Amino acid sequence: MQSKILLVDDREDSLFSMETILEPDGYRFVKAGSGRQALKILLNEYDFALILMDVKMPNLNGFETAALIYERERLRHIPIIFITANNYGEENVFKGYRTGAVDYIYKPVNPDLLRAKVAVFTDLHRKNHQLMVQEQKLKAINKSLENEINERKTSEEMVKQLNRQLLDNISLLEVANRELDRFAFMASHDLQEPLRKIRTFSDLLAMKFKEALDGDAKAYIQRIQNAAERMQTLIKDILAFSRVSNEKEYFVNSDLNLLIREALADLEVPIQEKKAEIMIEQLPFIDVNPGLIRPLFFNLIGNALKYSKKEELPVIHVRSEIGKKPSEDGQPSPEYCTITIEDNGIGFDQVYADQVFEMFRRLHVSKEFEGTGIGLALCKKIVEKHNGTISARSILDKGSMFTVSLPVRQG
Repeated sequence: MQSKILLVDDREDSLFSMETILEPDGYRFVKAGSGRQALKILLNEYDFALILMDVKMPNLNGFETAALIYERERLRHIPIIFITANNYGEENVFKGYRTGAVDYIYKPVNPDLLRAKVAVFTDLHRKNHQLMVQEQKLKAINKSLENEINERKTSEEMVKQLNRQLLDNISLLEVANRELDRFAFMASHDLQEPLRKIRTFSDLLAMKFKEALDGDAKAYIQRIQNAAERMQTLIKDILAFSRVSNEKEYFVNSDLNLLIREALADLEVPIQEKKAEIMIEQLPFIDVNPGLIRPLFFNLIGNALKYSKKEELPVIHVRSEIGKKPSEDGQPSPEYCTITIEDNGIGFDQVYADQVFEMFRRLHVSKEFEGTGIGLALCKKIVEKHNGTISARSILDKGSMFTVSLPVRQG
């Protein structure tokens, strides 16, 4: 699959330069001399892997053009890299990211950097295209099987054969999911080595040349270090999520009181800093994977600490009860342990109660509350590994309550 790239710049020499740098890698190029011309092209063509666009252009600048592009639903998947000769400052850089840009490249363009960044996004485009093709194939197969089932209901042998085919498709999907989990694990793992070098050499630069660096240079180095630290946290969380996905089923009858105390020990610093009051009622012994339940408690209580009110000391209440869920088929229902973690924090609108468990979903401004948006998704994955459920109830400015329901005995 030959990736197609849209080049947008009002200067012919800049278009020629980008095309010359990227041409050896076998891309197809479509060129536009202005933002308006780019929009006209995108009316008819939307199968671009990437848009490289100059910021400073007459009539419509790059930011305005990007905003208009992303107003159209079918164009929102196309990543935009801005090419600029100016450092617009954090506010304008944030403006660019808010319009949908994924990155900046500063002029004069570094050919190796440009090729590397373009290669990353075109490779992602190819992989997404392959996944979409496979998804369409699977949909077509499932549709075909559904039609056959409807047409041949009277044939018991045919129904059995179709069921086997459906099971094979499910197995294929499970294999695909495992491959995706392994890909996420390896990608995150391989990112750690260059990130460690970034942190190491920026620390060395700050220490060795601290007398020679002016205030701006020190500030830039600090930003590099902060960004690398945030990236390392993100990679760590992705690895944790991937490990949970690949964790084999292993359950042992465990004391939840011990596991929550171990999680609180890891949260000792933020608990003391915020002078939080943690009230834990007696918890039972149930069948769990201890290595997964500790991070479950850690993330849920850590979340309550993170989103506490500035003007009010955090109060977190943990309690549990054991009961049976109603059985739909009339069979004896197993016992479940329901654990609630309630806080008096800032809360959120209840309409977002399901979305908080999605990967990278964050309801609050990242500058005010640090995080990666993976913690609650990890909690949901852990609970599902235990054949349980998790839900959230919240009132804005009043607090939140997370409810975890786990089987007392695992089959």
